[in-house]
Amino acid sequence: MHWTTDRSAPSVGLVVITKTRSPIRSNVGLKAVMAVTGILLALFLIAHMLGNLKVFTGETSFDHYAHWLRDIGKPLLPGVWFLWILRTVLVVAVVAHIVAATVLARRARAARPVKYAHRKKVNGSYAARTMRWGGVIILLFVIYHILDLTTGTLNPVGDESKPYGNVVADFAPERWYVTLFYTLAIVTVGFHLRHGAFSAFRSLGQQTPRGERRARAAALVFAVALCAGYLVVPFAVLTGLVS
Repeated sequence: MHWTTDRSAPSVGLVVITKTRSPIRSNVGLKAVMAVTGILLALFLIAHMLGNLKVFTGETSFDHYAHWLRDIGKPLLPGVWFLWILRTVLVVAVVAHIVAATVLARRARAARPVKYAHRKKVNGSYAARTMRWGGVIILLFVIYHILDLTTGTLNPVGDESKPYGNVVADFAPERWYVTLFYTLAIVTVGFHLRHGAFSAFRSLGQQTPRGERRARAAALVFAVALCAGYLVVPFAVLTGLVS
C-alpha cells in the first residue's frame, strides 16, 4: 500500500493524503496472478500425467522413474530437496490462485449489491458456474492425494521404495471408492481447466465469434486429453490391465 500527497489541493496549510492500492491487489493484478499460477499448475499437471503413464512400461521402469524424481538436483541439493521445493512452489501457487479468485468474486458481487427482481438467466458454461465448488473438491483431492501417494499414510502399502506397488494397491478393485473419488476429482479438474484455458485464449485476443469457437474447441480438447491421461491409470489397475 502506498501513500501519496495530493499537490493539487488548495494551499491552506493542509496536506491531503490519498491511499492507493498496490498494483498486485488491483483487479488487473489479481487476474495476472490467476493467469500465472494457472499456467504453472497446468504445466505441472501435464508433466505429472506423463510421469503417471510410465506405469504402463512396467514395475521396474516406473520405480526407476519415481526414484529418479527423488534424486533430481543431486549432489547440489541433498536428499529430496528438489521435490519439496517443487511442492512448496505448487502450494504457494494453489493458495495464490484460490485467494485471487475469491477476492475477484467478492468484488464482483459487491459491484452489484442489489439483486434484480427479474433478471435473465446468464448463459454461462457448466464449468464457469461450478468453478467455486470445483475448487473445493480439487483442494480436498490434493490433500488426500498427498496423504495417499506422497506420505503413504492412507495407502495400503505405503512403502516409498515401491511406487508401482503403491499405485496398484491404491486402485485395486476392492478399493473402487478410491477410483470413484479420483474420477470425480479429475473430471472436476477437467471442467476447471476447460474454463481456465478458454479464458486464457480469449485474453490472448480470440474475441471474434470464429476465434471464440476455436478457443472453446482448443480448451475442450486440452481438458479431455488431460483427463483421459490421468484416468487411464486407475481404470487400468481396476480392470487388471496393470497389476
